[in-house]
Amino acid sequence: MSAKRILVLSLLLLLKAGSAAAQSNEPDGEVQDGAWMSYREAYKLMIRFEKYGKPKQFIQSHLQVVPRDKSVPMDGVRMTLIGRSAQLDIALDAAGRAVFPLQKSAYDDNARLVLVLNRKIGMYTFQPRISIAPRADGVYEATDLRIACEQVLTYLRYIGDSAVRDKKCAGVIFSYAKNAPDPVVRFRGVDHAQSRMRVEEGGAFHDDTTMTFKTVAYHFADWPERGQIVTQTAPVAIGAMLK
Repeated sequence: MSAKRILVLSLLLLLKAGSAAAQSNEPDGEVQDGAWMSYREAYKLMIRFEKYGKPKQFIQSHLQVVPRDKSVPMDGVRMTLIGRSAQLDIALDAAGRAVFPLQKSAYDDNARLVLVLNRKIGMYTFQPRISIAPRADGVYEATDLRIACEQVLTYLRYIGDSAVRDKKCAGVIFSYAKNAPDPVVRFRGVDHAQSRMRVEEGGAFHDDTTMTFKTVAYHFADWPERGQIVTQTAPVAIGAMLK
């Protein structure tokens, strides 16, 4: 690890949406005892989505690193999971999301874990992120996307997200890297006629105000209930539009 100052925080606090992260600012190679936590505690929180009993076939769960404001870069940010005898780098996608490793061996050993970011303390926050799962063929049934949006909203209410208590599903957001060419996303009707959808700039998710992407918003009210959304290239993320 370089001589950059590091951010070490409890994974338990990382998983609490909207909460302030417990952070320490230490030189390379130094980890305070307070930054450690039981893997079992983290596992119990992360397994919540896996054990969620309502329909969820169209949605997925990640951990997300989020900059506090638009001036904070995401390039070069990394996460490292450190156990008693092993270290595992956890990949972040272009939206700052990571898949938390559910490891039985770490659970059985009750391994101690920390998360490390090679950025200045206080520049990022951390939260669970529910999004719509991408399709390998890039073709999405309009009816499925409506169901997917409802699944996101239902799950967020289930975990007690008060910010969505009075929200409704208004659409779906397809997001692409800001520096990428304009994406080609079309609505294909049941008559097979296709209409290209408008490209804008904005957040990938309904509550994202700090990360900017090229976005294509599929507003349910503007299009027929039946049809398909056809994407030419895979999106970075697909988020529910809640209003």
